Amino acid sequence: MKTSQKGFTLVEIAIVLVIIGLLLGGILKGQEMITQAKIKNVIADMTGVSAAMYGYQDRYRALPGDDRNASARWTAPPALPAPVPGVTGNGVIEGAYNSATATDESRLFWDHLRRAGFISGAGNEQPFNAVSGRTGVQTGDGAGGAVGVLGIANPANTQHFNGLILCTANLPDKIAVSIDAQMDDGNGQSGSVRAMAGPGNPALPPNTQASPYVEDGVTTFVVCRQM
Repeated sequence: MKTSQKGFTLVEIAIVLVIIGLLLGGILKGQEMITQAKIKNVIADMTGVSAAMYGYQDRYRALPGDDRNASARWTAPPALPAPVPGVTGNGVIEGAYNSATATDESRLFWDHLRRAGFISGAGNEQPFNAVSGRTGVQTGDGAGGAVGVLGIANPANTQHFNGLILCTANLPDKIAVSIDAQMDDGNGQSGSVRAMAGPGNPALPPNTQASPYVEDGVTTFVVCRQM
């Protein structure tokens, strides 16, 4: 007795392949939409912090974090540290963007903005961005003189920042490139947006050289924008 063997027809196989293609296309499209949402979120956060800082300056005539009248203005607990003579109110925000010291002005920057109602939350912790990296402020890179953040020790070199910058860290390569392209010139070594390669929330040591973007799927960047 002969038994017949049944298999898939070419039409059935074609239908399965089409369905698989549609599923893969939907997954890839969904991943791209998530990435674009993260990019827009980071850009919105950076723009919002700048607007909040300028709003604070307009209202109090001082930089948040460097406001000598803040401790007298807001007395509710937790109490703010007393002004430091020669430091508080000098127009410079002391401390690193990723500072772990609660009394640094780069940390008090967030406390003042929150107490004034310009941003949500409470306390002086730096907020996280959409990819769980720290967002913070600092003035230059501590090198002083002609050398600014993300620059080199050469007065003729213009690849550096002077003044207050807003940094956001742990950005995957494609997100960092897109943020720079949408906010500036897309070049990590020029313009008002600069980058430094490094995992997590890396410090910006003195005389830091700005990094070119490398899209290798592995490298992460801290991106800083001049405020």
